[in-house]
Amino acid sequence: MNSSRMLPFQALAAAGLGVMPLAASAAPGLSRQLDLSGHFVGYLALALFGVAYVFVVLEEVLELRKSKPMMLAAALIWVAIAVVYKDEGMSEVAEAAIRHDVLDYGELLLFLIVSIAYINAMEERRVFDSLRSWLVNRGFSYRQLFWVTGILAFLISSVSNNMTTAMLMCAVVMAVGKENPRFVGLSCVNTVVAANAGGAFCPFGDITTLMVWQKGIVEFWTFFKLFIPSVVNFVIPAGLMCLAVPKGRPAPILSKITLRRGAKRIVLLFLLTVLTAVGFQNGLQLPAAVGMMAGLTYLQLFGYFLHLTHRDEPAVGIDPMAGEAVTEEEPESTFRFDVFHHLARMEWDTLLFFYGVVLCVGGLNFIGYLHHLSDFLYGELGATSANTLVGVISALVDNIPVMFAILSMHPEMSTGQWLLVTLTAGVGGSLLSVGSAAGVALMGQAKGVYTFVTHLKWAPAIVLGYLAGIGAHFLLNAAMF
Repeated sequence: MNSSRMLPFQALAAAGLGVMPLAASAAPGLSRQLDLSGHFVGYLALALFGVAYVFVVLEEVLELRKSKPMMLAAALIWVAIAVVYKDEGMSEVAEAAIRHDVLDYGELLLFLIVSIAYINAMEERRVFDSLRSWLVNRGFSYRQLFWVTGILAFLISSVSNNMTTAMLMCAVVMAVGKENPRFVGLSCVNTVVAANAGGAFCPFGDITTLMVWQKGIVEFWTFFKLFIPSVVNFVIPAGLMCLAVPKGRPAPILSKITLRRGAKRIVLLFLLTVLTAVGFQNGLQLPAAVGMMAGLTYLQLFGYFLHLTHRDEPAVGIDPMAGEAVTEEEPESTFRFDVFHHLARMEWDTLLFFYGVVLCVGGLNFIGYLHHLSDFLYGELGATSANTLVGVISALVDNIPVMFAILSMHPEMSTGQWLLVTLTAGVGGSLLSVGSAAGVALMGQAKGVYTFVTHLKWAPAIVLGYLAGIGAHFLLNAAMF
């Protein structure tokens, strides 16, 4: 997720200043809706959202989980809205609106729960550790490793989240390049750009892409038209950075990781789950989340099979820093497969933060601010300028509320423009190290080596890739505009 500022919401406040309070307006699915953008409740909602985001930005300083202020702000915004609508005798209108937002969140939550459960299961079965071990044993040169980790980050992030992918690749480059900080820093920048680009062309790669797909705005396979623009976005800055990668070959590392039983079958079950979700959405016109929940039963049943056929075995692992094989003291029985253990390990703070964001932005939309912002962005600026600007904003503000706001506005755009905003919202976080969860995570993982300044030095190359990716989209998918 992206670190946030409040640039777009300052524009929201300005847009609402001239609006008459309590002016009734029509809204899809609602008989009456009040425009509160010039009302005290509107200003209060903006203030609450703004203060909550300040706490989000200061999360590490205050040691206050980001979900707490955002969920509180969401509750207070909707309480304020409900009070006004109750006074006007229109409580059912506010109720219908918040139920719609909760339903949107519920579908995404179920989808993400299944996806994360599979990722956690693969991590526990050592799929990612095995990949890391294979990479460090190959004896790649620094430049080969730079490209291999970047390409793998690009591909893996299309089905996994960008933070997990980036941390996996960072572990590889730190293990083999710990004696060469320059190589580690460049590879981290490359990994962040690659991971963000890889999530843009597949609905499973990024939450923003997933939201667009689940809304039914763009068909599943249509997203893959962004594959080449995403590649361009990654390859151009990577090609320029590669020139600065030191020559030579790191010292070989002895590393051995043994996959736990069932690891490969869980990977296959995850791919089957993806196909099930696509079949539900495209073939049966049912929510993709329902298909994902059906896919969760595959993992549950396989887990039951692993439980019935379990056998105790010594578990062999590796010290990733020393590069030496070690035998774990505890037997394999310690690692009995448990689906609900993987569900419990989810990053609930992020999922609950997402809930707060959805309800806060939904409240601002219901108040009327997003309607005015849509008029400005997509009316005065035009779709192309607005969608290009979204990428810049997503480097400063979390891309989840930005995309949810755009979906709430639902501007009239061609499929090509919807793909453009999906691309820019996904890759825009690469413009700054704090612009995405991948960048923030790597600054902690490679502390002192990969920093804000390290990333900023390559900002011109990343911007060039960003603009070239947009250009490639217009060139290759011109018929969709």
